Amino acid sequence: MSSNGHELDRRDFIKTMGAGLALGGGVLAMNTAQASAPSRVSVSDWSRPAPFATPHHLSDQTHVLAQRGLAGEHGRALVNADFKIDEQVTKALSPDMHYAHAVRLMAEKAPLRVLPGERIIGSATLRESSTHKTPVFEQYSTSHLTIGFDQVLPMGYKGLREKIQERLSRGGLDEQGTELLHAMQMCLDGAAIWNQRHIELLGQLATQSSGPEQANYLHLRDILQRVPENPPATFEEAVQSLWSMFAFQRLCGTWSGIGRIDQMLGGYLKKDLAEKRITLDEARELLAHFWIKGTEWTGANPGPGSGDAQFYQNVILAGVDAQGQPVLNDVTYLVLDVVEELHISDFPIAVRVSENTPKKLLRRVAEVQRHGGGIVALYQEDVVIAGLVKLGYPLEEARKFANDGCWEAQVPGATCFSYVAFDMLGILQRALKVDKPEEAVAEFADFEGFYTAFRTEMTRVLDEIANLSDGHAMADPKTGPPTPLVSMFIDDCIERGRGYYNRGARYNVVSPHAGGMANVANSLQVIKRLVYEEKAITLPELVATLRSDWKGQEPMRRLILNRFEFYGNDNEQADAMMQRLFNDYTDLVWRTPERNGVLRPAGISTFGREIFFSHESYFGCTPRLATADGHHQGEFLATNFSPSPGTDQKGPSAALNSYCKMDFSRAPNGATLELKIHPSCLQGDAGVDALVGLMRGFIRQEGWFMHVDVVDSAMLLDAQKHPEKYPNLPVRVAGWSARFATLDKEWQDMVINRTQQII
Repeated sequence: MSSNGHELDRRDFIKTMGAGLALGGGVLAMNTAQASAPSRVSVSDWSRPAPFATPHHLSDQTHVLAQRGLAGEHGRALVNADFKIDEQVTKALSPDMHYAHAVRLMAEKAPLRVLPGERIIGSATLRESSTHKTPVFEQYSTSHLTIGFDQVLPMGYKGLREKIQERLSRGGLDEQGTELLHAMQMCLDGAAIWNQRHIELLGQLATQSSGPEQANYLHLRDILQRVPENPPATFEEAVQSLWSMFAFQRLCGTWSGIGRIDQMLGGYLKKDLAEKRITLDEARELLAHFWIKGTEWTGANPGPGSGDAQFYQNVILAGVDAQGQPVLNDVTYLVLDVVEELHISDFPIAVRVSENTPKKLLRRVAEVQRHGGGIVALYQEDVVIAGLVKLGYPLEEARKFANDGCWEAQVPGATCFSYVAFDMLGILQRALKVDKPEEAVAEFADFEGFYTAFRTEMTRVLDEIANLSDGHAMADPKTGPPTPLVSMFIDDCIERGRGYYNRGARYNVVSPHAGGMANVANSLQVIKRLVYEEKAITLPELVATLRSDWKGQEPMRRLILNRFEFYGNDNEQADAMMQRLFNDYTDLVWRTPERNGVLRPAGISTFGREIFFSHESYFGCTPRLATADGHHQGEFLATNFSPSPGTDQKGPSAALNSYCKMDFSRAPNGATLELKIHPSCLQGDAGVDALVGLMRGFIRQEGWFMHVDVVDSAMLLDAQKHPEKYPNLPVRVAGWSARFATLDKEWQDMVINRTQQII
């Protein structure tokens, strides 16, 4: 899905702060005269409702920079690449070398942007990159991955160059492998060119300025003269180096997650603090500037659509490392500080928690969560790790897990990942023949006979997905898609001399992802009771009713909605049906956990597809029609593994209890619970305690992934009518958060329709 922006109506502010932003000679630079900050500005002063007091630890200048990013100034300033590869030079080259020439050209020609007061340098300024395409090369960019920043950061580009050269010197590579590694070297040359252009620009800006501003430009120039080429020696160098690596990938179109940022940066900060080189306040400012850089595509592609922060740049905090030791340090808490104060949703955060997570961290997460936006979510890492180990990962590898851009678990820097979505509700409708009015409905002696027919249809779909998955990551190297820039950050592409899409990665994964499971379980419960136990209606009569979209049967439809307790209410009968469905689905996937070098973990998600399922077909199933659990054709139903909207009537704890009755080690690729909590019940320490209690229940009952969005549905309805009043109101959509104003009405309605819960 593409990501869309929304042009915010802050013209007076932009006119004051942004005058002088100019594109010329390949440089986007700001003059200091236009960048004076108003007194005591805060992002929260204008960008969102603030039911809870927001700390103000960061400088006014940092808040001004955050405002500019969130207002979409930089996204609107993106430009299309107006330069092309010389085909006379590249026509005889391999796809990998052709791609590498494109990367080098982007490094040489892409506009640069440096703003006064910035502490972090580097911007992905080409518009094509923000639309999921590779500029110049004209192919879709690589996404749904987290590349190995954790491996390359401590060695720098210099160490990566040496690793590539050492592999070339050992020999044993075929022509394809040799070409790939030479293409990687050219990509690194491009990264060096891009970095050198920034060094030269900073020097020019320094000559045009004086005082603290000049000192800042010179300081940043000195840092870029060391990193990312060399290993960072300080926390500031490490933050800049990580951003430089990430931003260059983004410039060239790669949509990667960042990964475990506190594990990567925590050691550098600890050393600097011990040597009194930096203070926590200074470190917080640096991380805030990193977060602000993440807003630079806001407003790039004015919506409405599926949101303007859907760029897959996820961040993971806390948990354990490969040896099982805790990853929890000052960076963990500073990131949460920054998110609480700036409320930037462009880096969705997932915190890895377990029974060993200290209460201090849970309370800090709760304090941030209650500001809303769904920016911070939770993994129960013990369950995630157990599922990955069951699938065949070594324990040390499983402990490294991050995500792919939403929440699907993968080993960062080692995985070529994809997933295949299908609609389980469509499978049920096919088994019922709701979609074939010309055909007679089969009669079954009992519910078990019907359920067997449904399971057979599910088996057919999963077998089709399994057959499709056999060819994963087996692209023809002569036609591509080439990925040398990504591949040099992925184990074991260098060693094997094979690219990301050509079986170079250590792990190749395709996950089937089921949607609609809550409504399937609910519908099965209705069929079992009304058709086979109470015999209130025959199966052909029920199917005829569904084919007519409940025409003339409104009393029965309302009886079903009011009489049944469905999944999400801690009801034994309803949850038993969901357990059966969940176990049968995962059993079918586990028949083939690996084949042809491809791992196949079960996953459950919709990621907004509940909108598309209403009018698109998946795997031979027609678009959704009326459902046996009382819904009309075209309604937006359950998201991901959450209860169907409006059916979870006994509060968030009951919904959590239902969800946690599943054994999620059977679904290594994840299943998430979404909860929408009203802000009124989270006031004071008692409100924080309530959220912490919810987290403790999630941990102890062994959930998998949970995100809590604190928002008032009434405010969302007002924001839908008056978007200008809520320009930076973020909401959790699925695996990402987005500014509500940038969602189209269907996506907004999906968020609004989620059950409003009170703890």
